[in-house]
Amino acid sequence: MSKVDESTTVVIVGAGVAGLALGNFLLRSGINCVILEKRSREYVEQRQRAGVIDTRAARMFREWGLEDRVVGGVPTEPVLNFRIDGETRPLKLEADDHRDGRFCPQRVLVRNLIDVFISDGGDLRFDADVSLENLVGDERALARYRDSAGSTRVVSCDFVAGCDGDRGVSRVAVPSGSLTRYSHEYGYAWLTVLAEVPANHQSMMALHHRGFAGQFTRGPHASRFYLQCPLDSSTSQWTDERIWDELETRFGEPMANQGRITSTQLVPLRSVVYDPMSYGRLYLLGDAAHIVPPMSAKGMNLALHDAEVFANAVVQYQTKNDSSLLDSYSSTCLRHVWNYQAFASWWTELVHNAGDASYQGAFRHQVARADLERLFESGSANRLLSEFIAGLN
Repeated sequence: MSKVDESTTVVIVGAGVAGLALGNFLLRSGINCVILEKRSREYVEQRQRAGVIDTRAARMFREWGLEDRVVGGVPTEPVLNFRIDGETRPLKLEADDHRDGRFCPQRVLVRNLIDVFISDGGDLRFDADVSLENLVGDERALARYRDSAGSTRVVSCDFVAGCDGDRGVSRVAVPSGSLTRYSHEYGYAWLTVLAEVPANHQSMMALHHRGFAGQFTRGPHASRFYLQCPLDSSTSQWTDERIWDELETRFGEPMANQGRITSTQLVPLRSVVYDPMSYGRLYLLGDAAHIVPPMSAKGMNLALHDAEVFANAVVQYQTKNDSSLLDSYSSTCLRHVWNYQAFASWWTELVHNAGDASYQGAFRHQVARADLERLFESGSANRLLSEFIAGLN
């Protein structure tokens, strides 16, 4: 039997958006928790990720009394700006659906969540390489980690929240065969480029026969660019000169600002869902349970939804001795996840097929163009898209 150094109600593995939001929700509800993060605080706070908080997530933070303290950035504009074969075509959305959404870089949200959690007395430990034990059976779950002094410590808990992403230790702790993995590979990747370039619009997406390109604001002096490319591409093939040339080609206009490129990364587009999202005392949240392609801008918002569902379940169990929400955690989240996977798959394939016919052929290209035109011309089609993007469906 392991020597236990301390105990708590919930051990949260991972200080990303899901883990930090969950920690803040539990802390505000008087539930003891400890967040254990493998990386340093500096690394976590500088990690580049998504940048959109949808309407549902913004309202969630407001209901928990955290909106003014953690949500930064600027309101999202109710418009999707496209460059289609070199022509600018703004797609206006329902304004009321988007009045609460925010363009908030994930590192800003993470930094604010860390500050609030620590200032309110939360227990957050960085540089903690975790392993998990006793996820099933009569004994309490155990989280074992090495602290900054080099000593191994063991924390016992009632529940473990696995918020450490697709490659973290939480899902690895689940025995093979206990979860069903559903996945879809889209057949292409994005070269993601962070550059010191201010954006003229919050977003601009180019549909071109050479592939998709996008520019999204990441603050007043930075943009995230995306270039669709083959899966066998490598970042070494993409020199700065080639990146700017390809962006100019796909947008069909000169890139007036060509600032310093600070990072490049290749991201294969894929959708993944694990079912169930729990095993014994372990509950999976965010990327540990599901991945959506970045085209949908829903990964961060799905993680926040998981965090709220699990927080409410723990609160109900602790205050009312009622485990019904814990028992239904996976099914509750998966209904929401599959709804967004359906949207993400449709939207990703529509936008890419409408530009590049080489992956799924000329027939799918023409179907995608027809779907896209319907969004511009049909109020009902536009309304449905608006609701999904706002997080209202």
